[in-house]
Amino acid sequence: MIPEKWLWKDALERLREVDAAWPSDGAGPEELAAHEAALAECRDWLAAQEPPRIAKLADQLVPGISRRRFWCALVPAEREVAKVKITDVDILDRDLPPETVPAFPPLPVTVLLDSLRSAFNVGGIFRTAECFGFGELVLCGYTPLPETPAVARAALGSEKSLKWRAGGKIADEIAALRRQGVVCYALETVSGAAPMEDFQWRFPCAVVLGNERFGLTAETVKLCDQAVRIPLYGRKNSLNVGSAFAILAHELRLRFRH
Repeated sequence: MIPEKWLWKDALERLREVDAAWPSDGAGPEELAAHEAALAECRDWLAAQEPPRIAKLADQLVPGISRRRFWCALVPAEREVAKVKITDVDILDRDLPPETVPAFPPLPVTVLLDSLRSAFNVGGIFRTAECFGFGELVLCGYTPLPETPAVARAALGSEKSLKWRAGGKIADEIAALRRQGVVCYALETVSGAAPMEDFQWRFPCAVVLGNERFGLTAETVKLCDQAVRIPLYGRKNSLNVGSAFAILAHELRLRFRH
């Protein structure tokens, strides 16, 4: 069902189209006929809408209506649209088809987040993971969940379509995955970490990301099968965790396709 605020926005756009093409004084028969046809089409659309206040606007669009009277239908629509804020989430939800068939096979990769503190980073990782078709997100430690408003705002609705769960201790989650035959990789800048572009990835796998300030503990890195790093060429030796994950996500998707 289309939200009412979107119906008001559509109603306003249709009314403005009619208003913008309003015939000038002295318009010929063909222009007047086209105007009446556009007016009738707008009237029929309005009348077919379920919200009564929108449907009632159709009653004002009588044949031969003056432009001043037409504005009596246009102005209420402008007021209704001005009341609501159309967010990025609304736009994405509106543009998304009711049912989609993935263009690529799902990526058999689980992402473990160990005690991330930034809701913005977590939401961004949700969005990136959904865009690249990751299998699952596991939120460990004190990583904020999508129920946190700031996470939901940054995730832009991706938490609704991406599989995720609140995990237990990071050590237990890694151990459970390895018992299932899933290779676990730590994304970390520790000594001995393999450069990402030269690494031979194995699937299915899991990648473990750590806290923004402290990264992964040495104990957590040891629990993984291998540490992997993103080669850096500036003076800083680390990236924002959300940015690092986006680079990793692209690399994993390319490797899995090939």
